[in-house]
Amino acid sequence: MSTIIKETNSEKETFEFAKELSSKALAGEVYCLDGDLGVGKTVFAQGFGRGLGIDEPIVSPTFTIMKEYHEGRLPLYHFDVYRIDSEDDMEEIGYFDIIDNAEGVALIEWSELIKSIIPKDRIKVTIKKDLTKGFDYRRIEVVRED
Repeated sequence: MSTIIKETNSEKETFEFAKELSSKALAGEVYCLDGDLGVGKTVFAQGFGRGLGIDEPIVSPTFTIMKEYHEGRLPLYHFDVYRIDSEDDMEEIGYFDIIDNAEGVALIEWSELIKSIIPKDRIKVTIKKDLTKGFDYRRIEVVRED
């Protein structure tokens, strides 16, 4: 298990860190993106997509649950499971086919809500705020779990 800690002080720094991280992403990897509301998960997802070579705007798929992007060097499957009622709902949107396929990279926001169906081999990204260090301060912890 390896860990990276990155402290950022602006949306731009968070975006750039995510971009750098995804530039090394490999097909089949699952990134679990967690943090409170308003912590910057969408900014992180936008940088992550850019690092894969995706130029189209990345928005959180809160109501559609999953959005696919195929224009980058690897396909990106971006999930936002905040509104999932049960893990059974994930099968309906093709989650298991995507996770088992390994042709692209999965980025799953609010992954703790479906933790029992997340692969054990994953990259856990947790973003936290600390207002004592400034309004835009973020602590991003990236842990490769297997």
